[in-house]
Formats: sequence, C-alpha cells, structure tokens
Amino acid sequence: MTSTPPIPEPNRVIQTSGAVPIRVRYCECDSMGVAHHAAYIPWLEIGRTELLRGSGVSYAQLEEAGVFLVVAKLECRYRRPVYYDDLVQVRTTVVGGSRVKIEHEYEIAILESGQSKAGDRSGVVFAATSTLACVDREGRIRSLPDWLTPRSSHA
Repeated sequence: MTSTPPIPEPNRVIQTSGAVPIRVRYCECDSMGVAHHAAYIPWLEIGRTELLRGSGVSYAQLEEAGVFLVVAKLECRYRRPVYYDDLVQVRTTVVGGSRVKIEHEYEIAILESGQSKAGDRSGVVFAATSTLACVDREGRIRSLPDWLTPRSSHA
C-alpha cells in the first residue's frame, strides 16, 4: 500500500491576490470570433492555481497529499465580449472562507485588443465569485491545511 505524502508547506509568502495574462485562443471562440462563455471558467481555474503556485505549492501536490478543492458555488457576470487573440488579465483575490472553504473574487480585463474592433474595449469585461470546499479522496469535507485557511494574517 502506498503512503500518502505529507501536506506540502509553502516556501514563500502566501499571496491573497494575483493576476495572470491569457491570450484568447481560436478554439475558445465561436464563428464570429467571440470567446464562448464556457471558456472563462478554465481561466478562473488558471488564476486560482497560479495564485496557489505563487506560495511554492502546486495544486497537484495538494491532491497527492489527499487535499482536494472542489467548486461548491460559482457566480459569473459577463459584461462585454472578448475576442480571438485578445490579451486578457485574470485577477484573482481571496476574499474569505473558513476552516473548510475558500472564497475568491475574479475580474477579467482586456489588456490588449487582438482584433480591430470599434470603440474603447479596455476595462473589466467579466466578474465572478467562487466558493471552494476542501474534501478528502472520498469527497468528504475536511479541514484546509492551516496555512491555506483564509485569515487576515495572510494578507
């Protein structure tokens, strides 16, 4: 029987906010070049996992140790479309939680327009919130690692 590795510890300051640039790919768009609404959700995941990686711990390491973060709630607001080849920035912020959950807020903003579209296309085009629950390998609620528990001392 294989033993479960210990829960990894961060080797850097725990970040509570971060930003990741993403170039909208052709496969994420409809025939008019507009990013499909489903493309945004993986971008949020990239924002969360890169925020975690900034602490020196990858999500894969947490899973190996039996710590899984599952989306329990997701709310999205689409304000304006983004298009093929736009460069967007996914901004992720930890805004709360408890011993068993983490709450995030997100914004997606256009950094660079990849297509010539009329008018000002800068600014926030999408906003979302999510609640992630911490579970074990069997899907039962478990406590977050202490260092990952949201609290003001991590700011």
